[in-house]
Amino acid sequence: MSAAAGSAPDDSPYRHVLLVYNPHSTGGGEGKAQTLARELRERAPDLDVELVPTEYAGHARRIAESAARTYKPLVVSVSGDGGYNEVVDGAMAGGDGHMTGTVVAVTSAGNANDHRRVTRRRPLAEAIAGREVEYLDVLRLTIGGHVRYAHSYIGLGITPVVALAIEKHGKGTIRELITTGREFLRFRPFEIELEAFEGESRDGVGVGDYLGRRSYDSLIVANLSEMAKYARLSDGDPADGRFEIVSIPHRGRLRLLFTGIRAAWKGLGWQPSARHLRFRSIEELPLQLDGEVITVPEDTSVTIELVPGALATVR
Repeated sequence: MSAAAGSAPDDSPYRHVLLVYNPHSTGGGEGKAQTLARELRERAPDLDVELVPTEYAGHARRIAESAARTYKPLVVSVSGDGGYNEVVDGAMAGGDGHMTGTVVAVTSAGNANDHRRVTRRRPLAEAIAGREVEYLDVLRLTIGGHVRYAHSYIGLGITPVVALAIEKHGKGTIRELITTGREFLRFRPFEIELEAFEGESRDGVGVGDYLGRRSYDSLIVANLSEMAKYARLSDGDPADGRFEIVSIPHRGRLRLLFTGIRAAWKGLGWQPSARHLRFRSIEELPLQLDGEVITVPEDTSVTIELVPGALATVR
């Protein structure tokens, strides 16, 4: 059905588009937001397009949550994975953890853009003008009663350690390589008590084999098949109703290095999948939530669940 000039179709999933960007972004967020706004006004003049600069860390979350609780526009994060995490987290909170009716999307303007790279089907302006909404799964993280959401992955071990170091010492290919190498040599394993795992496995490994106190170099719960620009973690899909568990038990730095090289070279292949995972921290741990690093206190229960088809998006 076509719309008259200046009006959206009656069955349009959104009539307003918020382009949320960090005006101080090193990835050119403001310029990319302005470019996308011009393209949308040309392709879909019936849409009300608004540029919304963020003013502080966490502001994008508040913008998305407020929108989800009121007029339910399309909220586009002009950012990397960390900025998009804020938008997704806010939209999910605005819908009280269920499908919100608020459509979200991301266009790359940051250091890490795994979600856009992996899920992209066509140029974003074309996808927005087409108004074909798809539904992806979301990860729900509960730490001691506090809930957060992730669109791509939740990681423990070497992943958040390197992310924190890169944030401290600066981004850019050469700096990132130097920082990653330095943190790899300094890294030590972590322990958790795995309490519950609802999923499937194969090759004679049952659910019980994952339970109990374990020492890991890395543990990633992944909703995407790829991360960190180059690493292919699994054969999973963000709309298959499951997340993959990519675990590297502590067996020394050479084993960890080999796994990283294999992930970048040809991928890690099949990984156990699940819908629910619960563990207890032994000591304080950094945890990476998409592009953001948070802290898990010691002796704290952590639950990761899949919320199937909760993320309404265009891609």
